Amino acid sequence: MRTTRLLTRLLGLNNVRVRGAEIAGDTLIIDVCPTWKRARCSCCGAKSPAYDQRERGWRHLDVAGVRCKLRYSIRRVECSKCGVKVERVPWADPDTGFTQPFDELVALVAQKTDKTTVANLLRIAWTSVGRSIERVVQRYGGEPAARIQGLRRIWIDELSYRKGHKYVTIVTDLDTHRIVWVVEGRKAEDLDGFFDALGPKGIAALEVAAIDMSKSYQKALRERVPHVDVVFDRFHVQKLVHDAIDEIRRGLVAKATDPADKEALKKTRRALQRSPWRLSRKDLRKLKTLEKVNAPLYRAYLMKEALATLFDSASPDELHKLLLDWLDWVEAEGEPPLVRAAESIAKHFDGVVAYLEIGATNALTEGLNRKARVVTSRAYGFRSVKSFMSMLLLCCGGIVLNWPHIMPL
Repeated sequence: MRTTRLLTRLLGLNNVRVRGAEIAGDTLIIDVCPTWKRARCSCCGAKSPAYDQRERGWRHLDVAGVRCKLRYSIRRVECSKCGVKVERVPWADPDTGFTQPFDELVALVAQKTDKTTVANLLRIAWTSVGRSIERVVQRYGGEPAARIQGLRRIWIDELSYRKGHKYVTIVTDLDTHRIVWVVEGRKAEDLDGFFDALGPKGIAALEVAAIDMSKSYQKALRERVPHVDVVFDRFHVQKLVHDAIDEIRRGLVAKATDPADKEALKKTRRALQRSPWRLSRKDLRKLKTLEKVNAPLYRAYLMKEALATLFDSASPDELHKLLLDWLDWVEAEGEPPLVRAAESIAKHFDGVVAYLEIGATNALTEGLNRKARVVTSRAYGFRSVKSFMSMLLLCCGGIVLNWPHIMPL
């Protein structure tokens, strides 16, 4: 088999012909060209007259562990529709130094680990990882307007991606469990682009919007889609109660003077916040001690568990009455932070009850929220919010990438 034919098979690229190869330092450089003769516009793909040329290189998948680059003298074209553009090449997008398979490998590894590890593993610049992810999301995630077609039930939530109150708003399809829209900010007007992209037909098809108790999201839904059923997801309702219990605990720790009280309150945060089936023996001992020496905090813990039980066990018909009973209990015996949380729940009572009526489960909201926050922590160092938003869509937007394989000889 001729060397050029062997290299063509090893590259695994369509519409590419190998002309030659050489070793330069630690890199295998392969000279390639498109199989078509006439140059094509990189924007619209139309055949166009070409003029001048400049040698360029593209990083490709390693060959037998050796760094591999493709080399070609690329031309400019005079397109009748698009004007002066660089010619299209079958192995890479315009204005990039990576081939498409290499971009996909970067994105695939980024789905599994952090950005620094990707850069070190694939021997590329740290800043190049984010740009590769953006290109892959654009290629496989589809146009933003296409991702939001057919939406009926959505979940809107905010996500902090950097210190200093830096947030993005994410819109998730409750039926497919995929993030379909990400935008910087968390104000009502930040959702205008989403609703504009939906268009009149898409807006009319929306039936349910699950949100936290954010006033800005409520305002956006009230102004743009007043016909939808607004519900408040269980994840944020329970978070209100969890935060209230932590506030109670901190207040008691600050006021405690008796050594026995201090010892009883010490390292109780995990025991108070975790679900009963996840408690260790040490956590259970802490709760038993609290029951004896600190009735207010232990009662707050019982109220938290009672609310979780309501959401887990009560039917939509039962939940209305049982939730009212829970609110009365908190108002009568709860500590001030818990009472404030209950007042917020009471203010949004109909939306909280409606959440179970639409058939949504906490597994979706909690699972997606956890996965998105893992992506956030793994994407440390992303200075560009655009790269971070692409990372969210890559990991939570239903994009499936396959490991690159060498074509059979």
